[in-house]
Amino acid sequence: MTYQPVVAATGIVGWNVLNRTMEVQRRAFDASPDIARDTDYFEARIGEIGTAEQLVSDRRLLRVALGAFGLGDDINNRAFIRRVLEDGSIEETALANRLTDSRYKALSKAFGFGDFDTPRTVLSDFGAEITDRFRRQSFEVAVGVQDDSLRLALNVERELVELAGREVTNRVKWLQIMGTPPLREVFETALGMPPSFGQLDLDQQLEIFIDRAERQLGTSDISLYGDTDQLSKLVQRFLLRAQVEEIQTASTGSVAISMLEGAVAFAQSLKVR
Repeated sequence: MTYQPVVAATGIVGWNVLNRTMEVQRRAFDASPDIARDTDYFEARIGEIGTAEQLVSDRRLLRVALGAFGLGDDINNRAFIRRVLEDGSIEETALANRLTDSRYKALSKAFGFGDFDTPRTVLSDFGAEITDRFRRQSFEVAVGVQDDSLRLALNVERELVELAGREVTNRVKWLQIMGTPPLREVFETALGMPPSFGQLDLDQQLEIFIDRAERQLGTSDISLYGDTDQLSKLVQRFLLRAQVEEIQTASTGSVAISMLEGAVAFAQSLKVR
């Protein structure tokens, strides 16, 4: 049985409590029998895997590989994942480079089946690299079962720090954020983007993201989000806005239910007469 993280509250309060107990909870989660079995199996077997076909043919290995990149829902899409892996990430025409979701490119690049004569699976520390990602991603998913906003906050802390340190232009970093659903959702919520925002032209979306980040978060330079204070500002704003949206949705639902109950009561009173 897998350890279930304890989420004491929602929003910023829940985030603070989760961070205070994170070390203890992560140890308990990582030691869960299901997690330990999967990671031990992956580390023991991955060095024997030399092709994408071999990887997708082993469901236990594939579960860890996909889970490490937040793509666990694709566990049954083996032909698709095989194509993503075999095409690699270097050629512009590679499938991973043509997909909107940048997590597929990260997966393909990490394994290297389509990029090198010898894949990265043979590296001595490759198994530990992937299982470390898998454990952290799995913990985030488990937190998300209880509070999805906290899952997204954990995700952005991990992924944005990594993205901030990459040696690419700021524009490319923003495009990667826009192409990574969990990161995009955090920024959209934190910056108060309307539901129709995603229908705009991609270049328009990019300019609006940059403009709002500059005005509301103090900077649009993603490299600065590797700094703890700037990252904390983003997370706090996201959690606050997410909680407000949740309250507003709940209030709207309560009003709608009250109106429906009133209409039903009125209809019943007419029948009595």
